[in-house]
Amino acid sequence: MNLDELDRRLLALLQADARTPAADLARKLGVARTTVLARLARLRREGVIVGFTVRLATDTGERGVEAYVGIATSQKSARDVTLRLAALPELRQLCSVSGEFDYLALLRAESTSRLDALLDEIGAIEGVMKTTTSVVLARRIDRTT
Repeated sequence: MNLDELDRRLLALLQADARTPAADLARKLGVARTTVLARLARLRREGVIVGFTVRLATDTGERGVEAYVGIATSQKSARDVTLRLAALPELRQLCSVSGEFDYLALLRAESTSRLDALLDEIGAIEGVMKTTTSVVLARRIDRTT
């Protein structure tokens, strides 16, 4: 699908706050509310927008701990491992990756002891062959928010 400038601007506004009312979007874009509604319907219908989600705020006091976990799985268990990982509320992101690991998970735990328990849970999932963890010490650049 070809996105025009209005589509891209609309998507950027929605990425900043998906709960923005259509009237506010229309005002910011300088178009009619019905234009925004029609664009949203088309973007959903054509699969550009596939859903809406909750984005949790990062702790402002730097409480908690984040870690990237490389996860190697047996070939036949990848789907089951993904489903089990999805059930962990501390899982922020899960990516399929090339290289030594099959997945790279981003976890955010309330404490190092909870992170340790999570790593034990992940390691105990049937089909997980190996994990490697890197704890985030500091974010130097973060363009994801």
